[in-house]
Amino acid sequence: MNHFLLLGVSMLATTVGLYLIPFCKKAIILIVMMSVFGASAGVVDTGGNVLILNLWGDKGAPHMQALHFSFALGAFLAPLLAKLAWGTAASAQNHSESDFDLLMLNQSSEAASDSVFAVPDDINLLWAYASTGTYILVVSVFLFGLFCKKHSKQEKATASAQVARRAKYHWALLCLLFLFFFFYVGAEVTYGSYVFSFATTHVGMEESEAAGLNSIFWGTFAACRGLAIFFATLLQPGTMIVLSNIGNLASSLFLVLFDKNRLCLWIATSVYGASMAATFPSGISWVEQYTTLTGKSTAFFVIGAALGEMAIPAVIGILQGHYPDLPVVLYVCLGSAIFTAVLFPVMYKLATLPLKRQRKGRRKSEDQKALKENPGNMQKSGMEWILK
Repeated sequence: MNHFLLLGVSMLATTVGLYLIPFCKKAIILIVMMSVFGASAGVVDTGGNVLILNLWGDKGAPHMQALHFSFALGAFLAPLLAKLAWGTAASAQNHSESDFDLLMLNQSSEAASDSVFAVPDDINLLWAYASTGTYILVVSVFLFGLFCKKHSKQEKATASAQVARRAKYHWALLCLLFLFFFFYVGAEVTYGSYVFSFATTHVGMEESEAAGLNSIFWGTFAACRGLAIFFATLLQPGTMIVLSNIGNLASSLFLVLFDKNRLCLWIATSVYGASMAATFPSGISWVEQYTTLTGKSTAFFVIGAALGEMAIPAVIGILQGHYPDLPVVLYVCLGSAIFTAVLFPVMYKLATLPLKRQRKGRRKSEDQKALKENPGNMQKSGMEWILK
């Protein structure tokens, strides 16, 4: 299936899910809608990465950084824009309601309790979902338009000129990348999810200050993903991964050593968010240099990232409940940073060593072929070398 068509259909399914979620009155229907939304978002994530690789191959590092910068920017701006657009109106409307209106609302809710879909009580919530869904719908229309538009001859020539590469240990490399993204994305989401509660309970910050700490993490994360677009034109993806791992190790170590120091918490959180920004897109661009990624292989390590995003925060919540006095979040982030820093050299060795052997084998076979075709010339050149 064409990538533009797949992305368009997925975003259209995302739009339908966003339109219907506010109307759900049954838990099972809400679960189904959220499942559709999650599945379509996963397809968009995987399909976007594969599309970048198909269009630019191992030269697409800046484009990959731009794609993931859009993810970070949307995650940072969408809640703020929704709050600015609908939050004030919602609070004003809630304070202006009378007790009689609340009583009638409760009676209408009880009457509609048996219905599967109903208009939500909070109209501003409905508009927030509807506006986001409309934006995604517009994007899906553009994708369908790209699908209908015929490719130019230049695009076809570029696609035909791309040579497929496959590392000798292709699936072993993908399995290690699966683990790499599992711990990296898990640590990223864990810290971003728990930094607010950690700052209020463990450090004793006020809620406003803790919210600022949370914002500085995601703000530096989004900003450095934007800067990574330009750095990707100057640095190799492997170099960016090494620099990111160094930043992760240093900042997470300082967080563990000075977990009560507020100044260190602000600085280390900023560095941690900045160093986490470029790892995921750089990892995809890096592995594409050694083995060609298809939709299946890309989906494989994207699943690893999704599992880390789901499993590690859940485990942290359980451990933090059993050990409330310990900064479990920081320990896990440090452990993940150590694991990814050790794992990347192993992946690099696995990716590059077979290529060297293949080059040696190819050169040896070429020499043997030349010797069979022109044995006299080879003997003559050898005698001339000896005489010299």
